[in-house]
Amino acid sequence: MDGNEIIAVIPAYNEELTIGSIVVLTARTVSKTLVVDDGSVDRTSEIASRAGAEVIRLDKNQGKAKAVMTGLKKARELNPAVVVLLDADGQNNPSEIAEVVRPVLEKKADLVIGSRFINRVSEVPKYRRIGQKTLDYTHNLGSAFKTTDSQSGFRALSPAALQNLDFPSEDYNIESDMIHYFSEKGLTIVEVPVTVRYDVPHMHKSHPLSHGWSLIANLVGFIGYRKPLLSFGVSGLIFTTLGTLLGFWAFQIYDTTHKFPIAHSMMSMLLIILGLLMISSGLILNTLILIVRTPR
Repeated sequence: MDGNEIIAVIPAYNEELTIGSIVVLTARTVSKTLVVDDGSVDRTSEIASRAGAEVIRLDKNQGKAKAVMTGLKKARELNPAVVVLLDADGQNNPSEIAEVVRPVLEKKADLVIGSRFINRVSEVPKYRRIGQKTLDYTHNLGSAFKTTDSQSGFRALSPAALQNLDFPSEDYNIESDMIHYFSEKGLTIVEVPVTVRYDVPHMHKSHPLSHGWSLIANLVGFIGYRKPLLSFGVSGLIFTTLGTLLGFWAFQIYDTTHKFPIAHSMMSMLLIILGLLMISSGLILNTLILIVRTPR
């Protein structure tokens, strides 16, 4: 390839019902389509290949992060102008690929995120909107780039972004991890509005609650690692405040009944000690991070 092509990477797992049409519609805009079959047990690979895609088949299901990284690294070898990622289940509209890749082609961005929430172009179910906003809020606490749709799989990457794929990630954490890592590397990230369909078959590959909990746990862990003062300090302040309030309550009980409330007092003491320890730990860890990051 001569460096001017658009390559699509589509991770897929048991998507025989939709992958064919997605590949055909995608081919209208891109030069080449790579489908990464993440160990499907149906005819995903066969149908994708017949539809015109180059198929990379993983021997067993290894999760979305592995499939995405495999596809991106293969695409990088082809020296494209831009790589576009989209889901195989039909949620993303291939006709919007041109708008998603445009900022990269115009040298205005290294990562473009297709957001469902800009200008409210998508009718997102209320329960999903609440869950997504919770994930976005948690993500934005620890990220230099404040996104409106941290979990969008519809995105475009520049050649510079493709040279920075050396970050660890697991399963559905790939979207958040990519934003964190690229923003720390100083790459330019922008968002563009896209539409999303929710009336598609096999949309959920995992239970929504376990999926959401896994993402939040990963984000909280990242915040604790990158911003310990925020993570430990805020939590410590909450525990200290609760302990102090419980202590005042214990004092009021003693003042009224003249009986020493042992349970209330002990709990108050434990909360205050735990809170102060967390605040101290946050301060120490934050100082260590500043020392490590300071150029010598």
